Amino acid sequence: MNHRIYVFPIAVALFAVARPATAQFLADPNRVYEIPAVTGYEQTLAGMIREQLKDLSPKTDNLGNVYVTVGSGAPHRLIVTPMDEPGYVVSDITPDGYLRVQRLPQAAPNAVFDLLHATEPVWIMTRSGKKVSGVFAGLSIHLEPARQNPPKMSHPDEMYVDIGASSAEEVRAAGVDLLDPIALSRKSRPVGNSGVAGPGVGDRFGCETFLGLLNHIRESKIAGTTTVAFAAEQWTGGRGLDRLLNELQPEEVIFVGRLVPPRTTEDKASPEQAHPAPAGVLLAVDDLSKPPTVFAGELAGLAAKSNLSITSVVAARPRISGYAKTSAFPERFAQLGVPTRWPVTPVEFVAYRDLGNLLELLEAYLQIPKPTGGFGGGIGAGVSDTPLLKALVEAYGPSGHEEQVREQVKAWLPHGAKTVTDSAGNLILHLGDAKPDGKTTRIAFVAHMDEIGYQVRSIEPDGRLLVDPIGGGYTEYFQGHLVRINNDKSPVGGVLELPDGWDKPGFEWPHGPRSMDEPVHVYVGTHSAEETQKLGVKAGDWMTIPKEYRPLVGTRANGRSFDDRVGCAALIEAVNALARQGLPGRDVTFVWSTEEEVGLKGAAAYAERAAKEGNVPDFVFGIDTFVSSDSPLESKRFADAGLGKGFVIRAVDNSNIAPREFVDRVVRLARDNHIAVQYGVTGGGNDGAVFVRYGSVDIPLGWPLRYAHSPGEVVDTVDVDALAKIVTVLAKSW
Repeated sequence: MNHRIYVFPIAVALFAVARPATAQFLADPNRVYEIPAVTGYEQTLAGMIREQLKDLSPKTDNLGNVYVTVGSGAPHRLIVTPMDEPGYVVSDITPDGYLRVQRLPQAAPNAVFDLLHATEPVWIMTRSGKKVSGVFAGLSIHLEPARQNPPKMSHPDEMYVDIGASSAEEVRAAGVDLLDPIALSRKSRPVGNSGVAGPGVGDRFGCETFLGLLNHIRESKIAGTTTVAFAAEQWTGGRGLDRLLNELQPEEVIFVGRLVPPRTTEDKASPEQAHPAPAGVLLAVDDLSKPPTVFAGELAGLAAKSNLSITSVVAARPRISGYAKTSAFPERFAQLGVPTRWPVTPVEFVAYRDLGNLLELLEAYLQIPKPTGGFGGGIGAGVSDTPLLKALVEAYGPSGHEEQVREQVKAWLPHGAKTVTDSAGNLILHLGDAKPDGKTTRIAFVAHMDEIGYQVRSIEPDGRLLVDPIGGGYTEYFQGHLVRINNDKSPVGGVLELPDGWDKPGFEWPHGPRSMDEPVHVYVGTHSAEETQKLGVKAGDWMTIPKEYRPLVGTRANGRSFDDRVGCAALIEAVNALARQGLPGRDVTFVWSTEEEVGLKGAAAYAERAAKEGNVPDFVFGIDTFVSSDSPLESKRFADAGLGKGFVIRAVDNSNIAPREFVDRVVRLARDNHIAVQYGVTGGGNDGAVFVRYGSVDIPLGWPLRYAHSPGEVVDTVDVDALAKIVTVLAKSW
């Protein structure tokens, strides 16, 4: 069974065009993209569609198809689109609280489908209707350099979902059980001004179009009976479509959805080579060298009469399979679609203009007068009235661009805190009233504000951005995903393009010691440098993967950039506690540093200046992640610090070895103050290491983190609290 997707190249429109309004039936059109509907588990989306169409008395059959019928008499025409998308279902729950999965459909839609789920946030849809947040487990790059034969994360045998549980009992207490469907959590996002990208977009554009169509279905002047249907289980054998054909016996059918290549030519030239880049509506034909069927020809003529863009492409009929004879399509059958970039990936993209053309063609077919309306939208930004850690995590700030994070830190410090921002962008706060006589132990805490991301090197002639990485990580956690481009105006959405050949059978993701260092391209919905410049994008702008703080089961949470926003939060909490208690006779400095991810640059600049001024700390506590092997994909040989078991002393990492007497001293202080503590060996470096050359002792502290440098990072807030408490104790009594 092969489900390769027909990848149609696309000529993107220069601007968003008007489309018919859908306000009566769909207050937020993006909702159809943002409701998961794994094949066979479309009930939530079907319920939303029924609610939107309640004035039209929709029907639902026993497979979950939703349909509306208007008019009477012959001919009976059916216009149908699928609701479902590929995803996973819970196939097992491990004793330590992870979910195992099986694909639906069981054959992979493309070579990168499973891999592009690694470390991605997901929803588990429970029987009660609740969406439980989780993430697919992934490898932490800091732990892999010397490991032999690590998992590839590219098959369900190596896939685990982490919802923050520690046991199977906790999983079931959260309402999750076997057979619950799993899909990427999603928020579809505009790409430039040209279209929308996100998980399921290529499966759901027909639903959005049909809701717009049904907004005016009663205005149709066409004779006969019209049924507009939303079909279930198209990915698993076209079962919903088969049921509709058998039940309704239509004389005329238009299928709107993905177009796939003829199964007899799958191994020949790729669709990119076989067809010119189309825009507008795609019309399926059997052979480009022969005239289309009568019905397809009529639709092509109708499009020409309405001045709508339409392109004929060779495609197979929608797949209907089963163990018994399946329903036949009537003689008057046609397929329509729209060009889709990167199909069946987290960034599949459709253009607004093409959706508008599709809707106008269907309205012309049903003889519906044209209403007016338009697309709008942009990427929202800003966090207010949120808990500290959430506010820090949802602030954006790659290395060298930490301004948002620095302002958040300042906003959470006590009123009147006298901070200084140095020439490297570090935020510095000194506490304590010790005399500068050299007798008082001078200590410093350093946590970095930056995160990994990308920066625009140049704009290509075709409108794409050539971008350079900022920091390191696994490229599969970033390429093939949406990005948020920050500029002088407002954020712009884009797609970090997949590697060449990603859609070919047997493709393996390129890996190498410097794979994250290579520049890559970002698509922003344009096809010239001038169009891209009109979006406000320019060389030097920076971008990151969109992110969100997501509570998991119990005290655990998922987000991107916990590294090192947890450290920033711990210092803020400690400063607030110390402001209430005071620090008489102490000499303590807190530093929120910059550019750690690209070589500890901010901390190094501060350390060098402190040395010149004679203010080098005697002890420095680098506050950063303890990248943990507390994951089903990692080796427990080292970095085995468990989530929920307390803060961690990074006794050994790639940049520093902390003297054991001081490790033991921190452990004693923690236990004396009833603070949970762990210690061990991990990978990576810490900001405190750059102070050692000037005579400081570096004793790095952190918290256990799963899936470092990925969108799937997971922490336990119990450990965050423990870290803040030990920083407070050390500031007072070290």
